[in-house]
Amino acid sequence: MGTAQERMQQITPFLWFDGRAEAAMNFYVGIFKNSKAGKITRWGDGGAGPKSAVMSVTFQLEGQEFFALNGEPHFSFTPAISFFVDCKTQGEVDDLWEKLSAGGEKVQCGWLKDKFGLSWQSIPTALSEPLRDPDREKSKRVMPAMRKMTKIDIAGLQQAYDLQ
Repeated sequence: MGTAQERMQQITPFLWFDGRAEAAMNFYVGIFKNSKAGKITRWGDGGAGPKSAVMSVTFQLEGQEFFALNGEPHFSFTPAISFFVDCKTQGEVDDLWEKLSAGGEKVQCGWLKDKFGLSWQSIPTALSEPLRDPDREKSKRVMPAMRKMTKIDIAGLQQAYDLQ
């Protein structure tokens, strides 16, 4: 049996890009520290795309494998699917927020849409603790505070949580 890295991941996100799979791969790999570009497959004779143009790419972000296809403009991303990034610090939230939203759109409650239309959430680990607090009054204060935020602010969440 090999190590976990030698075994293929059972579920891999498959992303459909309108001719920009390689650009998206390079964008994401340039943002996440533990990431790498993978295989680039090109169209051959009789393919759906121009010969030698990029057909698909694979890449890893923080150990998660992704597959991206250059499809035709039949499909586009919606916020119904997003990638949730667990951030340990406010600095990490801020960094991902700015880099991923460059050329895209900053939305609400830690959600953003990148320049390729893919939705992301840069959410601090510190948010999960108050939401699981058995003191329901304390935990109820966190959600309204978060809903008022665009980019999540840990200090603002903590302030709402600790109010007596």
